[in-house]
Amino acid sequence: MVKTVGIGHQDFAKVREENIFYVDKTGFIREWWEAKDEVTLITRPRRFGKTLNMSMLEKFFSVEYAGREELFHGLTIWEDEKYRRLQGTYPVISLSFANIKEKSYGATVRRINQILTNLYSANRFLLQDGDLDDKEQRFFDSVDVDMDETTATMAIHQLSCYLTRYYRKKVIILLDEYDTPMQEAYVNGYWEELVSFTRGMFNAAFKTNPYLERAVMTGITRVSKESVFSDLNNLKVITTTSEKYMDSFGFTEEEVFAALDEYGWSEKKQEVKRWYDGFTFGTQTDIYNPWSVINYISTGKLEPYWANTSSNSLAGKLIREGSGNLKERFESLLQGKGIIAELDEQIVYDQLSEDESAIWSLLLASGYLKVKNLRSYMTEGEEWKQEYELELTNFEVGVMFRRMIKKWFSRAAEGYNDFIKALLLDDLKGMNQYMNKVAMATFSYFDTGKNPSGEEPERFYHGFVLGLMVELGERYVLTSNRESGFGRYDVMLEPRKPGDVGIIMEFKVQDSWEEKELSDTVRAALKQIEEKKYKTALTEKGIPENKIRSYGFAFCGKRVLIGRG
Repeated sequence: MVKTVGIGHQDFAKVREENIFYVDKTGFIREWWEAKDEVTLITRPRRFGKTLNMSMLEKFFSVEYAGREELFHGLTIWEDEKYRRLQGTYPVISLSFANIKEKSYGATVRRINQILTNLYSANRFLLQDGDLDDKEQRFFDSVDVDMDETTATMAIHQLSCYLTRYYRKKVIILLDEYDTPMQEAYVNGYWEELVSFTRGMFNAAFKTNPYLERAVMTGITRVSKESVFSDLNNLKVITTTSEKYMDSFGFTEEEVFAALDEYGWSEKKQEVKRWYDGFTFGTQTDIYNPWSVINYISTGKLEPYWANTSSNSLAGKLIREGSGNLKERFESLLQGKGIIAELDEQIVYDQLSEDESAIWSLLLASGYLKVKNLRSYMTEGEEWKQEYELELTNFEVGVMFRRMIKKWFSRAAEGYNDFIKALLLDDLKGMNQYMNKVAMATFSYFDTGKNPSGEEPERFYHGFVLGLMVELGERYVLTSNRESGFGRYDVMLEPRKPGDVGIIMEFKVQDSWEEKELSDTVRAALKQIEEKKYKTALTEKGIPENKIRSYGFAFCGKRVLIGRG
């Protein structure tokens, strides 16, 4: 009997009870248990089965599910007698931070407090049967949404104590999506406050907790040890480059192809591979994004399912507000090329606005990029270095980023679209009118807030070039030639169809010492095109010179003037 393809199910018991499509990942239980690591942090991109696997661990080990053998009948783990005896034998504390996405520190702490309060409510039988003394009963009752931070940071530790005493067995702690509130803290400006709170909670729960048997934490990123895990020397970190648990999260190609055969999509294997393959964990290549695969099996339509889910805002912010150099490199990625970068798998959030390698590290950990090649070498100064060649993960991710770039200009959508039309029609008056509308509406949107828009316009026009690449990609091949020096950037649009015109654009920031008017800057930009003979690159490809247009773009703050050569 073919199983129902249910979308979004994260409760292991429900999946098994209702005969919902499931790829057997119970081998993870054995691999994790036999590793004997006290605290394990596993990072994987979102929607890669982390929550379902954590639910599976809970249902397997928790005393609350003792006697529920039917949940595991027919699965790999149930073939081993040793693990049959282990099922349902430990007290388990299970919690998730996945939905903590608040705009302020106070609201975030209250959400965490509510989760902790719910845990205590679920174990309220301990007040009657747990042999708690008066102080412990007062602490138990003090756990609520308004508790002070000291009580909150000790809540998991104390509950571990009470459960261990009651069951005479140490606890297993499962914390899913530990870093979700941290990403929100970075985006919304309360990172330092939350780090201090989180460090205290994690230290009490996972380091100085004598009632802890083992723990698993999951997340998207490995937050730097210095910021959050400074006291946790018992932490085993499993990132996407680690060889442990390589096939436990996400679907292998074998699993995907078997599912496509089962549901009648055998002839679509290569299309599904192009869209959803591309992830590598450890040495395991050809890992597929499970969220999109399941959605495809259900609908039969190739769509960016994973890319369309939430949580792309941080990636978009980092690229949009990133330097001109970062956007230039992103152009290469969108064109299907690779870039070379140094990475650090420990994400330091407070360096994201200053350290480009931290941004590439975050995009890799989040699943937007993949490692094509890795080069390790010793420098002349005897420093060990590793350089990663990175590419966009797959076609789906490319679709996501193109849609994201289009949205950058949505606040000036009419003006932006009119500018594109005017450009194609060689309507210089319209180009000036609409470009100024776009700049006025979106200029500051590309800034980090650390520099006034008038002082650092590259972030805007490099983003504008990405927009041109996306909007005109079907009609033109966009290439760019960069020169050192502030504010120079030329763009070449090579027509894909014979008969279409070629277009050259030179962007230049007004030099107030030498250029009194914006029109002087326009002339300087057009002179740059002539002196550097940019048209040659197009004429050598057979495009007649009378079919090549040159435009100079002059910037001064949010003002733009465009001239025709």
